[in-house]
Amino acid sequence: MLRITAIFALVLALPVTARALPKGGIIDLTHPFDSQTIFWPTEQGFVLEKEHDGRTEKGFYYRSNKFASPEHGGTHIDAPAHFAEKGVTVDEIPVDQLVGPAVLVDVVKKCQADRDYRVSVEDLTAWEKQHGEIPKHAIVLLRTGFGKYWPDRKQYLGTDERGADAVAKLHFPGLGGEAAAWLVRERKIHAVGLDTASIDYGQSTGFEAHVELMTHGVPALENLANLEQLPPTGLTIVALPMKIKGGSGGPLRAIAIVESK
Repeated sequence: MLRITAIFALVLALPVTARALPKGGIIDLTHPFDSQTIFWPTEQGFVLEKEHDGRTEKGFYYRSNKFASPEHGGTHIDAPAHFAEKGVTVDEIPVDQLVGPAVLVDVVKKCQADRDYRVSVEDLTAWEKQHGEIPKHAIVLLRTGFGKYWPDRKQYLGTDERGADAVAKLHFPGLGGEAAAWLVRERKIHAVGLDTASIDYGQSTGFEAHVELMTHGVPALENLANLEQLPPTGLTIVALPMKIKGGSGGPLRAIAIVESK
């Protein structure tokens, strides 16, 4: 695995114009936080409050805001503590678990045919037959295709209703519990990410993927953006969350460094 110093040296060496390229360069995997940011139906969402915006008495311009946000919403991380009683909190996740080689597994066709689809072990082994074995300690990204719906809550979540009763109406794909267990035990992955609101599918009540991952110290990256711009291999992910002491998760700034072909 690339050393963290080497990864950031690569970031600094890339030209700014490379960020717009679909292949080669840096791809931003993060949705902005604003009034349209999608949160769980029971959450209020992101609030930005202006404190100052204008000229001061001394004549210089000054802007300052404050914000309020739940830990889980928008592009964010679920720390193991989110679903594991003795799991590490977001500030305790080792940085080298969140920076490293990654693969992209495309399950768009199956997810478009079934909003409640759960990524299976068979999907993962089929990917390996084409691209080779998922590397040990990799970050695995799952592209469901639901990122194209952002920020349309009804399309993205399956409902635009809010409140506790709306949770039963959620319909979006996720990672199956058996596949989560396989990734943890057979490939010893460092993290999993996807372009939906939860690593578990919307109709889940047991949250099997969350439990399987987080009881084994594996965080989840949720509501990722721009996965359609990534190739299956040749990726390095940098996924650094807000370092909230004791947090079960938090806002995430994630990027992909794509190897030039």
